[in-house]
Order: sequence, then C-alpha cells, then structure tokens
Amino acid sequence: MRPLTITTRDLSRAPGMTRTLQLDVPAPADMATAVIGVPEGAMMHLDLVLASVHDGILVSGTAEVPVAGECVRCLAPVTDTLVVEVSELYLYPEAADRAADDGDEEAVEMLRTDGEELDLEQMLRDAVVMSLPFQPVCAPDCPGLCPVCGVRLADEPGHHHESIDPRFRVLEGYAGDGQT
Repeated sequence: MRPLTITTRDLSRAPGMTRTLQLDVPAPADMATAVIGVPEGAMMHLDLVLASVHDGILVSGTAEVPVAGECVRCLAPVTDTLVVEVSELYLYPEAADRAADDGDEEAVEMLRTDGEELDLEQMLRDAVVMSLPFQPVCAPDCPGLCPVCGVRLADEPGHHHESIDPRFRVLEGYAGDGQT
C-alpha cells in the first residue's frame, strides 16, 4: 500500500461515523511550481478527520508541509513551512454514478473511494500547490539583482553603475574644461 492510501473499512458506510487520523508521510514527487514546492520525500504532517456521510467520505483537516525554492527577485534560497487547510468529499462509486446520471458535471471530476481505501495524494497535491506563493521572495523588501552585472543588491547596498545614454556618448569629448 502506498503511504498516502489509507483504509476506510472502519467507517463502514454508516453516516455519522468519524475517525481522527494523524500521519507523518513522505511527500510525493511534483508537489511544486516552477520556483517553489515541497521537496520529494520531505515529511508532511497530516492532521485529518474522516467522516462517513451519505454519499461518501468527507476528509478535512490540515497538512503541514516544508517548502523550498528560490526568490524570484534575487534567486536566493527560500525555505518555509506551509500549513494548508484541506477538505474533500470522496464519493462512493454508486453516488458518483447517480450524480453523473443526474447531469452533475462536477461529480465526474470529484475524487472517489470504493469504501475500503482512499488515496490522499491528489487532494494534498491540489491543496498544497494552490497554496504555494506565486512569486516567493526571501524578504518583502528584497531589492533583487543588478540588471547590469547581476550582483545581489542586498549583499552590496549602494551598488550602481555609471551609465551614459549611448545616443550622447559621442558628445563625451566635447565637454572640454567646463568654461564657456
């Protein structure tokens, strides 16, 4: 059995039954965006409540995950811990079929359980990736990189380059001695 697949036999399809679940599991691959994500194999702490409802099993709670990436302004490493709220209804096959027959297009996209097991990976991936910062920064006031030479501006305050507009470069020799 995969680490994010849990058994639900003890909920016995009886609405109202609940089970609290605390797990420390390794993160699967691809829980990331281009610049930040959960490192594969990093330990995620899940604090969940599984509740049997009429049409399936409602999974709700939190996931605490470590994230690592790079600052979009200066490319410095960024690390943090993210706490994500999760809530997902896993439909029983007959409930999903009934909803599809009734024309419920959302039910076709919903996660499913066979009443014996459910896989938390897709639910966690969706919740975590949607909660990742779109543009992570090492500090809110990160000045970024010098556009001319690429030096990290936070490491060298006051850094600048003397720049002359290329259209006026030909006039440099005409400055003379400053007298008119």
